[in-house]
Amino acid sequence: MENNVKKTVLENGLTVITERVEKIQSLSIGMWIKTGSRNETDHQAGITHLLEHMLFKGTDNRSAHNIALSMESVGGSINAFTTLEHTCFFARCLNKHLAKAVDVLSDMLLRPSLLKEEIEKEKKFILDKKKKKRDNPKDYVLDRFMNVVFNGHPLGRSILGHKESVAKLNKQDLCNYMSTHYGSDNIIIAAAGDLSHDEVVSIVKESFLGFNSPSKINYNPVIPPYQKQSEILQNNSNQTHLVIGRRGLSIKHDDRFKLLLINTILGVGMSSLLHQNIRDTYGYCYSINSTNRSFKDTGVFSIYAGTSSDYTNRVEELILKETHKIKSNPVPKTILESAKTKVKGSLLLSLENMTSRMQRLVKTETYFGRFITLTELITNIESITAQEIQKFATTFLDETLFSKTILTPEENWPSPAE
Repeated sequence: MENNVKKTVLENGLTVITERVEKIQSLSIGMWIKTGSRNETDHQAGITHLLEHMLFKGTDNRSAHNIALSMESVGGSINAFTTLEHTCFFARCLNKHLAKAVDVLSDMLLRPSLLKEEIEKEKKFILDKKKKKRDNPKDYVLDRFMNVVFNGHPLGRSILGHKESVAKLNKQDLCNYMSTHYGSDNIIIAAAGDLSHDEVVSIVKESFLGFNSPSKINYNPVIPPYQKQSEILQNNSNQTHLVIGRRGLSIKHDDRFKLLLINTILGVGMSSLLHQNIRDTYGYCYSINSTNRSFKDTGVFSIYAGTSSDYTNRVEELILKETHKIKSNPVPKTILESAKTKVKGSLLLSLENMTSRMQRLVKTETYFGRFITLTELITNIESITAQEIQKFATTFLDETLFSKTILTPEENWPSPAE
């Protein structure tokens, strides 16, 4: 099945990638713009996410209701998301509705109405979403930690942007941003399902006929050198929320598979060291986990715990005790093999989802310029030894390099009655 991936670059620069998965009745097709919130200047902060929303608010040919109905009326769905490095609009439907899905997605991109009144409504919605996120202590502290790690760079800024920048955005700003970032050479159309690559290319050609607008992205600020920092905040919360970690590895870094396994061993799932040895053994926190995120040129590694203020220092001590274990001795064979099996199992399970396959097509193309097979990924994972993990961890898990963000309850904030 891994040989069923094909790629075509059209004359206008638009890239089409497909993966044929036989005997599957559904497909997932995505229109990916290779730009995200990291490409925004400070006064544009939040514009990528706002545009994602606005493309659903109607076109010259369709109302917002008709866009939603186009896929839902045939049992499918249409959605989108914005990340730090990408914007994706995608549809899931039965194979026979491929042409309809491409027609709707292309219409959204090429002929958005961008009505002033809709822009203002959507800005209010996003600002409310920012308030909601602030009301979620875990989301808020993780956002703040990103800002600490990336020291003012757009990678450390929420994709929702700033209250001030979002409030000032207007139609001309959106049009200008689309003209510089949404060029045909900056877009990938990816699809996975029981489909014909040639048919997808033909449909895309017809739907994007006349679209030949090269992108002119000129904002990609240099990431400042990493410096350890700490931040203590207060919020109307009944828990203390702790995040510790550091700048991580890029998606192409030679040591990325070692960090993938360390993250899995430390804090992914209920069998992880953090969950077993802090949550289950001591009962100090309900939620504790580690996260590893990689970008094209950097990354971030973090450990999060939500705990009582009385236990915060003890939880931090226990977290560092677990990272010290990985530095001090080779990971036991049973734990390493379990982590490898967990990672491989997750990869194999993702193959059952056409949207996951579609996303993998784009990510490997964007970051590596070719399709990375599952066999290649598993081979790399299997090759990692306990000694290699320990050697890498000795420098990477150096606690003197760990930054920290703590969100504590405000003084005199009332606790609910027991």
